[in-house]
Amino acid sequence: MDARHDVAVVGAGPVGLCFAVLLADLGLDVAVLEARPQRSRHTRAIGIHPPGLRVLARAGVAETVAAAGVPLREGAARTRESGATRTVARIAFRPPVLAVPQWATEQALEDRLAVLAPGVLRRGVRAVRAEQQEGLAVVRCEDGESVAARWVIAADGARSPLRAGLGIPVRTRALPDAYLMGDFADATGDGARAVLHLEAAGIVESFPLPGGVRRWVAHVPEPALDPSARDLARIVGERTGLRPDPSTCTMLSAFTVTERLAARLRSGRVLLAGDAAHEVSPIGGQGMNLGWLDAEAFVPLIAADVRAPRDAPGLPWDELWVATEAERLRAARSAARQARVNMALGRALPPGAMAARNTAFRALYRVPWLAERTAARFTMQG
Repeated sequence: MDARHDVAVVGAGPVGLCFAVLLADLGLDVAVLEARPQRSRHTRAIGIHPPGLRVLARAGVAETVAAAGVPLREGAARTRESGATRTVARIAFRPPVLAVPQWATEQALEDRLAVLAPGVLRRGVRAVRAEQQEGLAVVRCEDGESVAARWVIAADGARSPLRAGLGIPVRTRALPDAYLMGDFADATGDGARAVLHLEAAGIVESFPLPGGVRRWVAHVPEPALDPSARDLARIVGERTGLRPDPSTCTMLSAFTVTERLAARLRSGRVLLAGDAAHEVSPIGGQGMNLGWLDAEAFVPLIAADVRAPRDAPGLPWDELWVATEAERLRAARSAARQARVNMALGRALPPGAMAARNTAFRALYRVPWLAERTAARFTMQG
């Protein structure tokens, strides 16, 4: 066996890195294994909700991440009626949501980890399974290396090989939604405002990003097999009257939505994290934040176990784990439900039904407490 640590984290995405930083900050010996030889520069997940920013503050990177992002203080819902674009509703986000490219968030966490525990992140190491031993978990890697630790954090993605090898059941639900997403130069004049265009053909969402860039996300009737920036620009133009310049596109993605919820988060000394534990729709931006909140909940328990024997007097170990795991599973189910609501609101509707729904939205959002509650719900605060 080549190495032994307090904790081995498999996966150096934003959730795995957050676990590693919080654990290293408590003085634990951490190893981080990442299959990718280098970080992706795609923007990918961009929304950091206030609870997620709280966890990043504990990790010591909130200020760095905030400086790299755009604070979203307001959202607007719009629709085109009789050739004119009208505002259906406005929502204030207090505190604001941060729009930050995922690579910038990962970079901040990786830099912080390098300060706390230099050299613990190893790239190009592919973990294939985890095995339980007495008081340990052992990560077996593709190259034959083994890494033993008191705990293993499996943050190895939605199709987690570690989860599969442990036989943890997963409830999988394919949802009837497809999207086309891209980042373009922002010529809308909306600045730091997030905008939802509620149209009969399907929702179009747009969010500002640093550097004068705006992300566009369009609900489409079927998965795009060979998408192009021109296709997305056309869809946006047809539905909203705004047409992004295809030549400025820096990221393009077509995706469908599959929901995966693990039946449990812990197997022996292996803890599932991030998409390995719960993959929810990216619409609403909850997934990454959900993983950070898991880290906030579980890291103190892991640290307590490493520092004291499991049977130490006065430590209600089993009760703490059972209660924490149950709470985080409830949070994952709640996030999945909210994501399904978010997607349902964006599906195509007959024009008459769309007009009726928009009228209802206008009435509802004139009620201040209801608007505040909706904003809290969308930003994982209620």
